[in-house]
Amino acid sequence: MPKQPPGILVLAGSNRKGSFNQQLADAYAAELAKLDCTVTRILLSDYPLPLMDEDLEAEKGLPENAVRLARQFHSHQGIVVVGPEYNGTLTPLTKNMIDWISRVSTHNGQPVVPYKSKPCAIASASDGAMGGYSSLSHLRHVLSRLGMLVIPEQLSLAHASTAFDEDGSLKEGRPRTILEAACRSLVEKARLLG
Repeated sequence: MPKQPPGILVLAGSNRKGSFNQQLADAYAAELAKLDCTVTRILLSDYPLPLMDEDLEAEKGLPENAVRLARQFHSHQGIVVVGPEYNGTLTPLTKNMIDWISRVSTHNGQPVVPYKSKPCAIASASDGAMGGYSSLSHLRHVLSRLGMLVIPEQLSLAHASTAFDEDGSLKEGRPRTILEAACRSLVEKARLLG
């Protein structure tokens, strides 16, 4: 019996309207849709979370949206995380999501494994010259510590306001080549490890 195509989850660590990182996440989802995989594109605005607080968790339990997100990560064989850079690191929205998901280990008596041994692609976009590059080393470090297999093909998209075609895809050039390579690599690893 042939293996099912791997499921790939795509999200951006920004809720801002007109976010370049949301555009870049959309470009990843569109490119992945051309490959042999199933793509799920989510918005973190649909999963609002309080600030990570162990006292809150002890008093009220895990937030429902933390469990929903953890189950999304668990049920997909590969993940794409696109996030802007705030002051040289990842956004509070991204870090808060990661931290809450890390608290979820079971749901309805079944194990939930959102991170361990799961391939992940990371990217960032900015209108600046560095494209959010500094945040990616921090994001890679955090996700790797949690057991994710962060692929080497990462994209920091500079000058993002002029980087997209009218259809939302990246213009021809090095960033598009990196995005395409990242998608192929992620799907291949998700298929092998899933």
